[in-house]
Amino acid sequence: MRLEPRHSKSGAPRARHLRIVGAVCAVAASAALVTGCGEDSGTSSSAATSKAAKTVPEGEATPTPSGSASMTQDQKERKALLGDTKVTYDKAAATAVDKVSGGKLTDLDLKSAADVKDDADDDDDAMSASPSPSSSSDGPQWVAKVAEKDGTSHTVRIDAVSGKVLSSAPESDRDADDKKETADWLSRVKQTPEQAAKTATDKTKGTVTAVGLDDNDSGDLVWSVDVVSKDWNKTDFEVDAVKGNITHEHVDRD
Repeated sequence: MRLEPRHSKSGAPRARHLRIVGAVCAVAASAALVTGCGEDSGTSSSAATSKAAKTVPEGEATPTPSGSASMTQDQKERKALLGDTKVTYDKAAATAVDKVSGGKLTDLDLKSAADVKDDADDDDDAMSASPSPSSSSDGPQWVAKVAEKDGTSHTVRIDAVSGKVLSSAPESDRDADDKKETADWLSRVKQTPEQAAKTATDKTKGTVTAVGLDDNDSGDLVWSVDVVSKDWNKTDFEVDAVKGNITHEHVDRD
């Protein structure tokens, strides 16, 4: 707030006296300021520098967002999921294929316990076989699809901590056309899921969290491979299931 000077109601002589006194004071004040500036400029500058040094410690850079504070929700979830997971995708794939005689892996996905629970209502065979008692049954799971030569597909659930098979059962919601399509795909595939995963991780170093056989918009068969890198971003690759080259790549930074 700016305070304005009050106007004096006294006579003119009184006002002239005040103006004279004020002028004398102003001259004296100016002289004091000139002297003070010459004596204190170095001291004031040193004080300011000292104060600044206390505010920003020597050798310390301006802080920038880092760690979990700067991570997105998806990145935090990936970090937590992989932190809980002890079984790698290739071991899970081998375990799943061993449960189905003559079967071939067509899909493998790492899921958190929450995702498994959410999927249970939509997957008719998710609980068709009772999970074996396990201290890790409420943790992350590898959910695999393994198909026989005739296209019959089985869902195999594997504890992602212990590597133990929790359940294995044929999918009950697949009709003859579904089986025929799967059998056709298997007859055309030249690249294994392991080869596709290696192609993806050679391009982007990280951990494979999903691999699945699918067809793209052009009708070509591809292995879709998800790789989570050390910055917790996920890269989705499409690897040609016949030729083995990468046909599409997308980094999910959310």
